[in-house]
Formats: sequence, C-alpha cells, structure tokens
Amino acid sequence: GFKTGIFTNNWVDDSAGRLLTAALLGALRRHFDVVIESCRAGLHKPDPRLYAHALEVLQAKPQDV
Repeated sequence: GFKTGIFTNNWVDDSAGRLLTAALLGALRRHFDVVIESCRAGLHKPDPRLYAHALEVLQAKPQDV
C-alpha cells in the first residue's frame, strides 16, 4: 500500500494561537503515517536535505514517490 504524510514548512509558535495549531496537527496525525515539521527537523523547504529526511522517515526511494 501507500504511505501518506504531511510535509509542512512551519516554525516554533509561541503566539496565542499555538494551541489551535497544535490541536490541528494532532488531529491530522491520526490520518497520516508521518507528519514532518520543518521546525522539528531543523531544515526548511526548499532545502533538499529536508526532502531526503522525508524519504528516510517514509523508508522510500525518490522513484517511489
């Protein structure tokens, strides 16, 4: 089967709305195999290393996606 994921370019949020963002990501996590957040990976799109990290997490090769 297919593995699914969310790949987001985000940042550490210390605003008043952070709880809503956290709740949304928490709800989405249940529907996907992986959620990759750039702020947690320490890289941002379009850095190729972030895409390589996503492939590693998904245990996939570029030709598989």
